[in-house]
Amino acid sequence: MNQIKVTIGIPFYNPGEYFRESIKSILLQTYDNFELILLDDGSSDESLTIAQSFSDPRVKIFSDGKNLGLPARLNQIVQLASGEYIARMDADDLVALNRIEKQVEFLNLNHDVDLVSTGICSITNACNVMSVRLPSRVKNLNLTLNDGIKGTTEIAHATIMARREWCLRNSYDGNAKLMEDYQLWIDALVKGDLKAGYIREPLYFYREESSIQFDKVISAYKNQRKVIIEKYKNKVSFKVKLTFFISIELKIFITHILHKLGLMNKLISVRNRGTPQRADFHQVVNREIGKIKSFEGQL
Repeated sequence: MNQIKVTIGIPFYNPGEYFRESIKSILLQTYDNFELILLDDGSSDESLTIAQSFSDPRVKIFSDGKNLGLPARLNQIVQLASGEYIARMDADDLVALNRIEKQVEFLNLNHDVDLVSTGICSITNACNVMSVRLPSRVKNLNLTLNDGIKGTTEIAHATIMARREWCLRNSYDGNAKLMEDYQLWIDALVKGDLKAGYIREPLYFYREESSIQFDKVISAYKNQRKVIIEKYKNKVSFKVKLTFFISIELKIFITHILHKLGLMNKLISVRNRGTPQRADFHQVVNREIGKIKSFEGQL
């Protein structure tokens, strides 16, 4: 039996019926040397039953009935993983059917990077394309702590595939809920241990519409502010801290305005404004989603 090359980890907590298509989008990948770890975080809906409905031998399901939170489950996936590379994904999203193939190829060819991120296509809950967000470069081997603080690493957390040894060196802070990726990048950068690669294609389809919830967005901004004050205030210059705090306050103010106007989804357009919205990207995403939705075979 061949050594497993890739572990794909999906922690889940009440993702609902979206979960079925998320799993399908992995099992239909053009690259097949992987294990898929589905890690239940104490779900109370039918998602565990959905996970158990798949018979593919690459699927491994773990459920202990506890609700530990996303950071703890992401660390657990690293401990459970058999693969040389570890990819992650949220339980209600979809991915292009060649996502894993392209990321494996990138890491195989670029031994100087720790992880590879991809572009994102924001979609509605009904899988309609909203807009695309792409990284601006192919590599960044010189990311700084300031990049981490300001949130300019361009790493899209849910899209990453990382080398297992990097994941073992850089675990998530179990208390960093709603900002687990933000703190992960900063902690790695403090150690000088983050070299990133990027695939400038929208290989990850993010149900961002359902994530733009006012309370969740505001909490994430406030948590970022809190962690900089409590953990990193002596590691960055006064100028960087001042710029960061002004930026956070501005984001909170804008979010309050959009919430009052009933325009929270406008945040998606703001996040994706740096990428030209090409029709061919939208066509590719629609085609990939169509393949996933139309597949009716046994998996």
